[in-house]
Amino acid sequence: MTSTIGEILPVAARTFGGRTVLRVGDRSFSFDQLDALSSRAANGLVAAGVKPGDRVALYGPNCWEWLVAYYGIAKTGAVLIPVNVMLTSDEVRYIVEDAGTRAVVASADKGRSLLELRGTGNLQDVVLWGEEVPLRATAFADWLADGRPDFSPVRRDRHDLAAICYTSGTTGRPKGAMQSHRAVIGAAVGTAVMAARGPGDRVINSLPLPHVYGSCVFNAAVMAGSTLIMIPRFDAETVLRAIGEHRATLMDGVPTAYYYLLAYPDFDSYDLSSLTRCWVGGQTLPAAKAIEFTDRTGCPIHEVWGMTELAGATSANPVIGPNKPGTIGIPFPGNAMRVVDVLNPAREMPVGERGELMFRGPLVMLGYYGNEAGTAATIEPDGWLHTGDVATMDEDGYFTIVDRMKDMILTAGFNVYPAEIERVLCAHRAVALAAVGGIPDETKGELAKAYVVLKPATDVTREELTTHCREHLAAYKVPRAIQFTTQLPTTSTGKIMRRLLTDIDDGTRTTASELSHAAT
Repeated sequence: MTSTIGEILPVAARTFGGRTVLRVGDRSFSFDQLDALSSRAANGLVAAGVKPGDRVALYGPNCWEWLVAYYGIAKTGAVLIPVNVMLTSDEVRYIVEDAGTRAVVASADKGRSLLELRGTGNLQDVVLWGEEVPLRATAFADWLADGRPDFSPVRRDRHDLAAICYTSGTTGRPKGAMQSHRAVIGAAVGTAVMAARGPGDRVINSLPLPHVYGSCVFNAAVMAGSTLIMIPRFDAETVLRAIGEHRATLMDGVPTAYYYLLAYPDFDSYDLSSLTRCWVGGQTLPAAKAIEFTDRTGCPIHEVWGMTELAGATSANPVIGPNKPGTIGIPFPGNAMRVVDVLNPAREMPVGERGELMFRGPLVMLGYYGNEAGTAATIEPDGWLHTGDVATMDEDGYFTIVDRMKDMILTAGFNVYPAEIERVLCAHRAVALAAVGGIPDETKGELAKAYVVLKPATDVTREELTTHCREHLAAYKVPRAIQFTTQLPTTSTGKIMRRLLTDIDDGTRTTASELSHAAT
């Protein structure tokens, strides 16, 4: 029985032994090899003075060393602090100091800047992997070469703190979501069960390992005995080639990954016949794109949903059961979801009515680290967590995300949800991906503006897209401005950052006649 993160790899190694668990580049690792390497890392950490409950930050790109360090840290009973590699040095320093980090294990290029913090606060050790490790740092490679290959995981209770994962900090400083072992294990088990993952699966993954979605995927792969085919960074050609080369059966990704794959000029020339199902999460994937992918590959896409405060993926369209493109499916076993009045969370909304999505169950975080006020505002006394998502539930109990409450555009008193417009735009034959944000307007307060990336070798005018939107949306929802662009601002996972759309704004506005025409 696996009840803590530190037990995941030892239990899997006893079951699957010499089978391949990881492929990255031209290297592969068996369950036994990965277990032994993580034990060497654990012995190194203990020798450096790391104790159960200490905070240890893990900071680096997708690579085998990252996974070895992850399971090594977990075996010591320390609390994991996964750090997003796209954060600035100031943001990383804030996290290291805020969490009271005892040690940092990182790639040399990322962790070098933290050496000057050693000896301040709780930080005592900076351990680096890669080339040109500074003399002031501890070389991770030395631990892997000289450490003992056996280590008994420190016993921890499943309710103990396992990880502190920091949110993106869109409104001020990032908040540290405290995840229990029970939550991290539960999210991984649900990921394996809902996708029917098993020893025969070869899983393509380009998701950043520090991200909670990435955590669910790699932990599920290890627990289920699958082979994880790690792509260091998403690239359409690399992913398409890897699917055929490794005869991958399953792929995980965010919506933008599927947008770029479908828009890749030679997409249809690659052999993707080995895929049996795909997962998508992080943001809503328009049903039109899911259907297009299935039509062109024969492989269904199952949409999932989750958040940092819930240790990752927490609902999905199950492989065994109805798959409804455009919905986020049903909650993982043992958990519950409901849609409530945004002004009165005690009032549950009728089927089909919009409201805030609430979540309750063992996946709910313990709270925000050092932030009682934030915790109280997010988790109700009865355990229901506010997700901040507007959603609906259908008669089968499947949920659909309308949009984030904070992204709503208020146009002349009407609520306009960007995701709804994005879904309509992405259904157009020429559109590869689209994002919608609000722009100020003296008369109406805000107007919706669309930022559109077209598929290669296609052409469409703003007027044609406006007409397309008018055919599928109420007049007040039709974007009043459309800007064509070659790329959109995204996070490390590929999630579109609507708050940064103004950074690429070229001031495009529709003419008065176009506004009048769009409103009719």
